[in-house]
Amino acid sequence: MALMQGGRESVVQCPVCSQQMQSFRINAHLDHCLGVRESDGDDGEPGSKRARLSSGAACGDGTSLAQSGRETAASGTVNDGDRSCSASPSSARGCGTLPGQSPSTAIPLSPFLRRPPSGDQRKTVSLRQLEAKPLAEIMRPSVLAELIGQNKVLGENTLLRTLLESHEIPSIILWGPPGCGKTSLAHVLASNSKKQSSTRFVSLSATSASTDMIREVVKQAQNELKLFKRKTIAFFDEIHHFNKIQQNTLLPHVECGTITLIGATTENPSFQINSALLSRCRVIVLEKLSVEAMETILLRALNSLGISILGQDKEAGSVDGSKESELHISVEPEAIRSIACLCDGDARAALNGLHLAIQAKVAEAKKPQNNFAQQSTLAKKILIKEMHIKEGLQRSHILYDRAGEEHYNCISALHKTMRASDEKAALYWLARMLEGGEDPLYVARRLVRFASEDVGLADPLALTQAVSAYQGCHFIGMPECEVILAQCVTYLSRAPKSVEIYMAYDAVKESLRNHKGPLPSVPLHLRNAPTKLMKDLGYGKDCNNCFLNKPDDNPSPIKE
Repeated sequence: MALMQGGRESVVQCPVCSQQMQSFRINAHLDHCLGVRESDGDDGEPGSKRARLSSGAACGDGTSLAQSGRETAASGTVNDGDRSCSASPSSARGCGTLPGQSPSTAIPLSPFLRRPPSGDQRKTVSLRQLEAKPLAEIMRPSVLAELIGQNKVLGENTLLRTLLESHEIPSIILWGPPGCGKTSLAHVLASNSKKQSSTRFVSLSATSASTDMIREVVKQAQNELKLFKRKTIAFFDEIHHFNKIQQNTLLPHVECGTITLIGATTENPSFQINSALLSRCRVIVLEKLSVEAMETILLRALNSLGISILGQDKEAGSVDGSKESELHISVEPEAIRSIACLCDGDARAALNGLHLAIQAKVAEAKKPQNNFAQQSTLAKKILIKEMHIKEGLQRSHILYDRAGEEHYNCISALHKTMRASDEKAALYWLARMLEGGEDPLYVARRLVRFASEDVGLADPLALTQAVSAYQGCHFIGMPECEVILAQCVTYLSRAPKSVEIYMAYDAVKESLRNHKGPLPSVPLHLRNAPTKLMKDLGYGKDCNNCFLNKPDDNPSPIKE
């Protein structure tokens, strides 16, 4: 910050926007200027619109934003609908001039924050952008119309769609598998909320946010609500990583409405979120994306990259850029279908897989054609085939979490299919668990339980098979023990089923739990009688069955 003498008052320069002003105005200006910068950092409307949220915020010349806005309106018009400004030459740069500011002191806006033209919503992406950011991040939706595959939650006349259109967002928990659009939906909510003058959006990741950071967010939300009457929407990605103390820190402020909580999680909220916090939020369940939705997302990405589908366009698309203008890339339709199926509903994995295949083929095209080439030459045409996609992905993306809900879902499916004697389905669920990284000994323990619970006396050898399978898995481990588990699962599926022992023991437990009063004592004829006195008292003598009077295997050490 440079200091200069300007008459009697010293003149300082703002370190953010480089505007010069009198020193006693710098604190108020920095508060406003940094507030605009923070607003520009989020995904939503530009800072020029945020700057008009409070009519009392100070500008660089000491006038309020409302007053400076009236002065701007007197000299020209500001059309907030299409972000065009006829009052300033800076309109060619995306209307980055704040009301009352000259073009020289305008705050430049990030191109990612400008509203796309109303006639064409397509994003244009070059290969150079792919070197800086993943394709999944570049193609993240910014408006509700771009969210694909969640019609059950965001369709017409749904609750969440109605709340979005009315700009009334409650505290919600977005629960769904990876890559289904949880974070993208949160960004759309942020974009819609910023169109309202009374909302502020904060985004944090629970994997790196500390308790002090949460308290700071709450403190800022209280100040915003008290001073500017502006609500705060706090988005916490991967909220299941918060511990109990961090969740309890949010609890009273969500309760009183200081912040509106939006949490995203891949884990079951019933297990990972405190019940007190969960009762104050509505859980929105997002489904795994279908193959058709995945294909739509991939085709939109290819359209943005200027890449054509082989056999559908007259000529291959060309990539913008200096040297890239000579590069023509096309993709086989089978490759798109393959990546949509292999990624199992994960749009992030699909887009990143497509990104990897494109980068690999472009890098191959840039290699010298022979050892004596002085410079790299680009191939005129590049074709991405299905084999290139499979080579990059290597294998199907199996959704399985050893510590989460999918763990219990799969073991339940294995148990029920064996109970139904469906050996093929049982082998499928066994493979899902083992290929997903499940501990084979855990599966073996469940098979031992199944052998007694569901097979029981109908086939007493089933228990022997299950125990032997457990010992074999313990001896040799994975992957050799997978065939041992497969044999045991097939045996138990084919075995006759009997729940006689299971039901009988459950009936005994129920009888004990429902018994009223003191439990009856052990009858005398069933008691042990190691001494003469105990025999004289009738211990073990009243029964005529001789085997009841036989000495116990472990008699009492008391001697007659």
